[in-house]
Amino acid sequence: MHVLVTGGTGFIGSALVPRLRGDGHEITVLSRGAHTDGGGVRYVQSLDAIADDAGVDAVINLAGASLNGKRWSEAYKREMVASRLDTTAAVVGLCRRLSRPPSVLVSASAIGYYGDRGDETLDEASSMGEGFSAELCRDWEAAAREAEALGTRVCLARLGVVFDREGGAFVELSRPFRFGIANWLGSGRQYLSWVHRADVIAAFAFLLEHETLAGPVNITAPGPVTHRGLCAALRRKLTTLPGMPVPGFVMRVMLGEVADELLLAGQKVLPKRLEAAGFSFHYPDIDSAVGQLVGKP
Repeated sequence: MHVLVTGGTGFIGSALVPRLRGDGHEITVLSRGAHTDGGGVRYVQSLDAIADDAGVDAVINLAGASLNGKRWSEAYKREMVASRLDTTAAVVGLCRRLSRPPSVLVSASAIGYYGDRGDETLDEASSMGEGFSAELCRDWEAAAREAEALGTRVCLARLGVVFDREGGAFVELSRPFRFGIANWLGSGRQYLSWVHRADVIAAFAFLLEHETLAGPVNITAPGPVTHRGLCAALRRKLTTLPGMPVPGFVMRVMLGEVADELLLAGQKVLPKRLEAAGFSFHYPDIDSAVGQLVGKP
């Protein structure tokens, strides 16, 4: 299968591309930077470089400016929106231009779609929430669904908080624990719907192959935890002082809107459709994931 990956050099894409090559797929990566082709991977800096008869069988759309990369100024919020909606619109435009549209588009989204929902259990049938993240995810998904008119199967991969030792949220959340300081954010009762990056990669490969899956699909571990639960899991692996909170007002002063939208808000999200389709998580619970991530199984 010839697979086009946008954002293929990012946090998820850089791990996904080797997996897809290992599965025998031919890969084209859209990346803003210059890279050397090789190993069955071709790099392009514009979708215009892809010919009408390129024979693209599938597209995985991961492009988008990081939501937790910096404080959300109005200018950066516009960048987050444009980086997702414009790239997704361009991908759909490519699908229209190709002599044969791709059979499947797996387009990234996020569980921010559900908004701050406390301890309510959420799955793909749950309603949209409120706030900037929810509205962004709604519009991002709507842009991807334009490809359905071409007969392309569209999967909307609603990603949880992706954990890995090489980057992402876990590195930041676990850093104080490595210095013996255990803490949680705000009340610590807000849910964190996390997922190990290895399971994200496996889930994307699964979505490519399973033709029964279309529409929204939550990519979160089946064992969401509260921030206090994550703190407890880290303390079981690392020697620390007793846990203490980082007050919510401190987070708001430091990070502004990011604190309320991403860190102090919570969603208890379950991967109902993935599990029903037969997907098996390598790291289904927080203890197995934390053990691997800190090197203490």
